[in-house]
Amino acid sequence: MADLEALETFATAVRTGSFAGAARVLGVTPAMVGRRIQALEQRYGTRLIERTTRAQRLTEAGEAFLARAEAVLDAAAELDDSMSAEPGRLEGRIRMTGPATLGVFSLARIVARFQQANPAVTVEMILTDRRLDLIADGLDLAVRIGELQNSTMIARRVGTYRLMLVASPHHLARHGTPAEPGDLARARCLINLNMSPRNRWPFERNGKREVAEVEGGLQIDNGEALRSALLEDAGIAYMPADMVSADIASGRLVPLLTGWKMLSLPIYLIHPSRRVPRRLTALMDVLAGELRQSHPD
Repeated sequence: MADLEALETFATAVRTGSFAGAARVLGVTPAMVGRRIQALEQRYGTRLIERTTRAQRLTEAGEAFLARAEAVLDAAAELDDSMSAEPGRLEGRIRMTGPATLGVFSLARIVARFQQANPAVTVEMILTDRRLDLIADGLDLAVRIGELQNSTMIARRVGTYRLMLVASPHHLARHGTPAEPGDLARARCLINLNMSPRNRWPFERNGKREVAEVEGGLQIDNGEALRSALLEDAGIAYMPADMVSADIASGRLVPLLTGWKMLSLPIYLIHPSRRVPRRLTALMDVLAGELRQSHPD
């Protein structure tokens, strides 16, 4: 009978697309990955993965073996959960990633409450505006903003992320207030390098869509830094509503072109496997509930 470690190694090598990728996820050497998969092939007397110097692919036998291996791993995970020393107690480690701004204003608060309620669960959260590779970086969960590329990841929409146009009162007093999106072409704009495209800001009103082509001498890849520049009267920026709502309420920033609808993006939870331990299911349910309340569609 194949051991679970070997089955997990085989399934991980398939998901990551390479022995080296599986080694990074599992914390072993590529040679160890190769030995475990070779042992499976010897045990069952068939080639499971065809490898060349540039690529690997499953054989027909490997595809059938993968389906059965994943079923065994699913059953083993369910058994572990059901035989926990304290039924209902969540434990273990979760590695997740999310966008920096959403992390600062929402995710950290939600995850902190979850971890306090489940002290045997360790959550490692990487906040970055770069889209990390869940498989290569050994992550269990990602929160993503924006449309997703086609992939084998499992996605769940949990809310809508809205942006708005703002500037400081002092900047507007010196340089004027735009009345239409077209006025932004002549304005001093602050460019968010994480937007794509970064210099085309979309607006919509009464079914009419308009895209403002903007330019700016200050271009930054961090939302908090853009906010600081706004508060220094440096220009006009297209910003996450989360980040600037308190500044608007206090009068430090002013919303612009409020008669126009601005960019809104879907928020997703994504994870790389249908084998989801209870601790991860519980965290995703909490995140989904909280984000749907704070960022409704």
